[in-house]
Amino acid sequence: MSTREYAVITGASSGIGAATARALADNGYHVIAAARRIDKLKELAASNENIEAFELDVTDQVSVDALVAHLGSAPVSILVHSAGGAFDADSVMDSDPALWQKTFDINVVGAVRMVKALTPIFRLHRKGHIVLITSTAAHRTYENGGSYAAAKFGEASLVDTLRLELNGEPIRISEIAPGIVKTEEFANIRYKGNTEAAAKIYEGIEKPLIAEDVAEAIRWVVMLPDHFNVDSMLIKPLAQAVSHKVYRKPIR
Repeated sequence: MSTREYAVITGASSGIGAATARALADNGYHVIAAARRIDKLKELAASNENIEAFELDVTDQVSVDALVAHLGSAPVSILVHSAGGAFDADSVMDSDPALWQKTFDINVVGAVRMVKALTPIFRLHRKGHIVLITSTAAHRTYENGGSYAAAKFGEASLVDTLRLELNGEPIRISEIAPGIVKTEEFANIRYKGNTEAAAKIYEGIEKPLIAEDVAEAIRWVVMLPDHFNVDSMLIKPLAQAVSHKVYRKPIR
């Protein structure tokens, strides 16, 4: 890049967010790696001089405002909202509404906060790219995935709304919708630390996607020419046809 640009990545303490921070930093971006777990972020920042750690809670407006104050007029041109997650695997009738609220607060309302915070900076510099990480669950739901799918449907709708409302401005808007991605934490959090239940998500899948696969998709999308906008990219392991149909090799 001829001019050094800044990228803000939420949820950067692990998984897709951390992998994306590394990928963009390796390509010359100054990356603000933001998440709640500052200890993890400091480890990430220590691995690459282009990564800066910043403690952030996307569910807290005061925290988001502190990030904006920290950025000042820095030439931020990319927002990757990777903060999110699933917090239950219950049927609707067995679910806890409080967990639905938590899921919406992080995945949807958190995205709204970040978009509202950084878009004025994009406008200042006449350049920006909003990338929201949704899921294949944003396009087709499945049993026991109600809270997560509903939130991701909402986040995908936010992408479409922003594309309409910001039309005519120099701001690209993209959705990256991964299928099954094997990361160190996603399934464990969803199954509340039940490692056996979490492992079954990936059981028999020869090659699930990993965080670095998704990061490469994000890297490619944001490094395209400014006139080239990827509206939505669904990415899945070869074994996954749709959310609920996955080929699993028989265990011998």
